[in-house]
Amino acid sequence: MKKLKIIKKIDWKYITREILLLFIGINLAIWFNNWNSQKKSDKNKIIVIDKITVEIKNNLKELKKTLKSNRNIIEASSEYAELFEGNTSRIKASPKKRVQLQKKFPNFYRVKDSIRLEKELYLYNGVKLIELEIPQLTKIAWETAKTINIINEFKYNCLYELESIYGLQERVQNEINKSSDALQKENVNELLKILRFENQLNNQLISSYSKMLKNINSCY
Repeated sequence: MKKLKIIKKIDWKYITREILLLFIGINLAIWFNNWNSQKKSDKNKIIVIDKITVEIKNNLKELKKTLKSNRNIIEASSEYAELFEGNTSRIKASPKKRVQLQKKFPNFYRVKDSIRLEKELYLYNGVKLIELEIPQLTKIAWETAKTINIINEFKYNCLYELESIYGLQERVQNEINKSSDALQKENVNELLKILRFENQLNNQLISSYSKMLKNINSCY
């Protein structure tokens, strides 16, 4: 008996179509996954940049108040220096001069009593009251961004600028701590020296803050 060989014809068109559909399906899944991940990353980046923007605005506000206060202390110390009797807390001045200074710097010197020396000259006994403005410069948003590695998504120029700003902010904070220590030790000369240098850094940081706020959208 003759054996018949049954040859099954392979449907290459069907196989090719199935492979093509499988390839397209896998690539679509990968694309969708990447798209979804990028969407989440972009959303997180927007949130973080918004937080950093608010932080910089608050720090800028605090720093401007501090700069104004420091300038007031330096100017008051300079104008009163000519009137102080040696290293004492007594000043020699006319009533008119004392009133002028009191109006200009109301919280710097408090008179306790006075002695008339001449017709228009008095010796005032009092005390210097230096009220140091201590700003609350925060970096929570920035530190959080570094912790979750979202800063890797920032553009290079933006990242470089933010690194510089927060580095300068740390230097300012160190000077603020030094000025606070000098005041506690009642070392006025050292305090004034620190405040002058601190003001230079404050001006630099204010300028950097303002520039960053204008260019913050370049981070996206």
